[in-house]
Amino acid sequence: MHSVSPLLLINIGQLLTLSSAKPGPRRGPALSELGLLENAAVLCLGGKIVSVGKTKDALRDPWLKKNRKRVTEIDCARRVVLPGFVDSHTHPAFINPRLVDFEKRITGATYEEIAAAGGGIRSSVEAVRKAGKSTLAEMVLRALNQMAEQGTTTVEAKSGYGLTVESEIKSLGAIKQAATRWPGTVVSTLLGAHVVPQEFRDRHQDYIDLVCKEMIPAAAKRKLAQFVDVFTDRGAFTSADAERIFRAATQHGLGVRAHVCQLTETPLEPLLRFNPASLDHMDHINDRDLSSLAKSETIATLVPGANYFLGLDKFPPAHKLIEAGVAVALATDYNPGSSPTPSMPFVLSLACTHMKMSPAEAISAATINGAWALRLQNSKGSIDPGKDADLAIFDAADYREIAYYFATNVCRFAVLNGTLNPVGK
Repeated sequence: MHSVSPLLLINIGQLLTLSSAKPGPRRGPALSELGLLENAAVLCLGGKIVSVGKTKDALRDPWLKKNRKRVTEIDCARRVVLPGFVDSHTHPAFINPRLVDFEKRITGATYEEIAAAGGGIRSSVEAVRKAGKSTLAEMVLRALNQMAEQGTTTVEAKSGYGLTVESEIKSLGAIKQAATRWPGTVVSTLLGAHVVPQEFRDRHQDYIDLVCKEMIPAAAKRKLAQFVDVFTDRGAFTSADAERIFRAATQHGLGVRAHVCQLTETPLEPLLRFNPASLDHMDHINDRDLSSLAKSETIATLVPGANYFLGLDKFPPAHKLIEAGVAVALATDYNPGSSPTPSMPFVLSLACTHMKMSPAEAISAATINGAWALRLQNSKGSIDPGKDADLAIFDAADYREIAYYFATNVCRFAVLNGTLNPVGK
């Protein structure tokens, strides 16, 4: 890692600014508007973007002429530069990969069958409960570094594998500890309502009471979370449960978001009353809820990596959502059970090949709309003066190559809040 210093990127072949004068997240045709500049330059000072334009104009800047010796200059040599990816849905606070589950799924077991046999989320719980905070923080930091190498500069990170007050707070503390050692931006989410743990197997409402009356107040008091999430689906929590948890979260000043419609239809209208920042997965959604979602400011975050890894034929109906006017984002859903990938470029590939999004739509969904999903649209997701200096530089002559070369990392550098992070360093 390198300390923050004035930074100048010149000779950018394609600069995708994602800049727009229109208010609100990208919807419909606007998803394809990338704000592309050629032969471009970006100047960053103090971790912020201060100017964007043509290389020839940047090099004439009086301030730059006077201070050029103290500026770190990167000749992008006609490469592609875009806003750093905003990965708005991840679960990095775990210890072990679920290799037994992986093999079971290969032989035909479903996600729900594996969970019923003691695998799935519950199989991660024991290890997280036993782990020390520092050990957990190292795992989170490892994931963050892998994400940065793929061009991600902002990450939402959930707890959810502790499922006790102590272990959920420990997980959030580990996320915070890792975030202090990473130059990018981390947004923490309490996911105490991931599943009901075994010790509450026959006391579902008692566990919800624990989440509402103990977990949420503890996370809020310690300032360890910005959001509260609920896994709202078959085998986990109902929309009515989510309403209770959302109410407790808002009473403690925390934002809300939810996993919905992954396995079955989830009634969305009760949740939309709480103005959630995002509702994620969206594999199964009915037309009535689709209309309500389109009228809201809530982002629908699609995570095709989970569908791919689970071997599903059905993927989220991206174009049905887009054509209805829903604002969609893309995220990795990085987790040990259903999507163990830190790669946003791979998610772009899946979005294009399996959800028929164009490369431009996918990039908008992975940057500016991801920022909206975290309520960070004023500082992240586009290359505009005044925003944080979050950039990704790709060894590509055309932005479409990022999604085209699937499972290949073509990211050369990432800039995280002004800090240069060469891949592999």
